[in-house]
Amino acid sequence: MRISSINILAAFFVVSFSLPAIAGDEVKKEKKEAWKFEDVISLPATPVEDQHRSGTCWSFSGLSFLESEMIRLGKPEVNLSEMYTVWHTYAEKATKHVRLHGNLNFSAGGAFHDVTNMIAKYGAVPESVYDGLKYGEDKHVHGEMDRVLREYVDAVIENKNRKLSTAWHDAFTQILDTYLGELPQKFEYEGKSYTPMSFADNYMGLNMDDYVEITSYTHHPFYSKFILEIPDNWSWDEMYNVPLDEFEEIIDYSLNNGFTIAWAADVSEKGFVSGNKGVAVLPAAPQTDMSDAEISRWEALPERERENELYKLDKPVPELKVDQEMRQIAFDNFQTTDDHGMHIIGTAVDRDGNTFYKVKNSWGEYNKFDGYFYASKPYVKYKTMCIMVHKDAIPPGIREKLNL
Repeated sequence: MRISSINILAAFFVVSFSLPAIAGDEVKKEKKEAWKFEDVISLPATPVEDQHRSGTCWSFSGLSFLESEMIRLGKPEVNLSEMYTVWHTYAEKATKHVRLHGNLNFSAGGAFHDVTNMIAKYGAVPESVYDGLKYGEDKHVHGEMDRVLREYVDAVIENKNRKLSTAWHDAFTQILDTYLGELPQKFEYEGKSYTPMSFADNYMGLNMDDYVEITSYTHHPFYSKFILEIPDNWSWDEMYNVPLDEFEEIIDYSLNNGFTIAWAADVSEKGFVSGNKGVAVLPAAPQTDMSDAEISRWEALPERERENELYKLDKPVPELKVDQEMRQIAFDNFQTTDDHGMHIIGTAVDRDGNTFYKVKNSWGEYNKFDGYFYASKPYVKYKTMCIMVHKDAIPPGIREKLNL
């Protein structure tokens, strides 16, 4: 085909005038995507799920962690039923709440050890066998059920008969059955028949005693176990206590050796951005990189404007340096609270080379990272309540100190 000189000239002008526009678009895109991450470690995990309007993050994240453990050990990928664990946890919690005359935190909240405790005692089932949606909703909406269960146990405690009836707990579990569904006693899965216990023992094949919780606080001795004093630790389970530098070492050693981590943390910080940015950071006033004039301008800003400037988070920011003391103060002053359970599955770097942890959430695919987000190292050191790991995910030297 012949191309005329006029066509060549026209093409030249089109390309010439298009290049600045293309370059401008790339700059805008780069500015729009200020938070960009490159995964360094991304360990296998099952698909992101949605706890929706329920307070059962601990079950979603705890089971997600165990699902990854199954994959790590070469077992089949399976979506385990969160609501099967929730049913049993509520039933056990009700018994303890009544025994304590109502002086227990009776709510939808829980901890990772609730997952392992319930599996050890009652087994597990796949999501396809028990989805816990028997009350006219397509997703988990627990406000009504939570309130009904709480009012019921309070009524049992406040009764005027001077003793408990023999029927109260049976009636409680019937409420659970009505909302979540009756528990399966036997079921078929992939051509085989199971009970919940045989499914946990033979199909899952995990030893719940292999999983431990670890934290880092100074109000108890290091290298000991203690009951973490948070409302959702209703079962009063103990956790191992290590110094903060070793706590971080455990997290990094785990990920570097193919182990994922169940992560309980405070997500109420302004640096935890639940929207499309998909980051959790601890911004610090960037004075080390500022000129004298910029420092003066910063210090002259009213507190509200300074805070707005600090948390714009339209680009990577300098972060606070976290130590053991500030972590303890935040816990003692209720500035760090047990808000949310999540699942750390890897590491990444931002565009400036800073290390972040890759976190699987349970809010559905709510952001540009398809339901994952990235938490900075300072955020994790400061705002972590506790983690759960396999015992083999702990460095040998620390494991020895803990007598594991």
